[in-house]
Amino acid sequence: MSRAAAGVQALSAEQRSRLAERGYARYAWVVLAYTLLVIAWGAFVRATGSGAGCGRHWPLCNGVVVPRSPSTATWIEYAHRTTSGIALVLVGGLLVGAWRRFPAGHRVRAAAVLSAFFLTTEALVGAGLVLFELVGANASAARAAWMAGHLANTFFLLGALALTAWWAVPAEEGGRSSSLAETSRRWLAAALGAVLVLGMTGAVAALGDTLFRASAPEAPRHVFVRLRVWHPLLALLAAPLILGLCARARAAPSGDGARKLATGLGAVYLAQLGIGAVNVWFRAPIAIQLVHLLFSDAVWILLVLFVATVWAEETGDRTRASQLSCATTATET
Repeated sequence: MSRAAAGVQALSAEQRSRLAERGYARYAWVVLAYTLLVIAWGAFVRATGSGAGCGRHWPLCNGVVVPRSPSTATWIEYAHRTTSGIALVLVGGLLVGAWRRFPAGHRVRAAAVLSAFFLTTEALVGAGLVLFELVGANASAARAAWMAGHLANTFFLLGALALTAWWAVPAEEGGRSSSLAETSRRWLAAALGAVLVLGMTGAVAALGDTLFRASAPEAPRHVFVRLRVWHPLLALLAAPLILGLCARARAAPSGDGARKLATGLGAVYLAQLGIGAVNVWFRAPIAIQLVHLLFSDAVWILLVLFVATVWAEETGDRTRASQLSCATTATET
């Protein structure tokens, strides 16, 4: 028997369980990072106008599994479909691992199920864009609605994946205690809603950057073009809410986890505002669009983790207070 194998056998069942949980968490973070790359490539497909590269065919590309003599647009779209298929396999592994590593009723199982669900709906939305020909030069209101819905589903997917990884690590190892009892859940929910709406308007504004890059001065009344102005204004209006919550979290008697999340969220949101300004100034070059999208995804992920941490701790505080009250009553009796 090797020394490593003997060492593993010497570990207690609890220690082996913790090692398995940490390994699962690392895998979940890798899946999240890979999904972000797939999302960025999807944005590249839209920005380059390659959404119709496989024609009106899905899941096949131009009616075949592997395209013959493909154009550049076909390669770009085909690569996106291929990487998306790999993401389905990876999330499938996440789902199986959740059932093997965590007991029934564990929140990691629920988050993994949601991850699989939203990845499936993500693929279906992408298929709908192709099958209904809401790609290429299509500038209809229907395409705007689909793009906004696509972004919302993407955010839900990223949130589920992030929570799967976050909750997989034992709480005592994550340093995630926080105490924001005075923070209203309505403000936290409002922050989630604000960033979701901001992302949806950003998706439509980015579509306008693609479709009206050259003709924007001649099409000032189109909703896609108008969102170039409204989207940055919404970002500025949401800033006091997001940054105010971050400031309160840093000032409250919170644990390291809550403070770090608040600090990271505030810094990334400010950076996102700066990148957005650069994007507008240079008329949305593709490279800056992709960076802007990734920072938008990072804002959403950090916000979801922050809200989940605060809500969980507030629930835990109330539970402990109730238990203490019951114990005190029992002692007095």
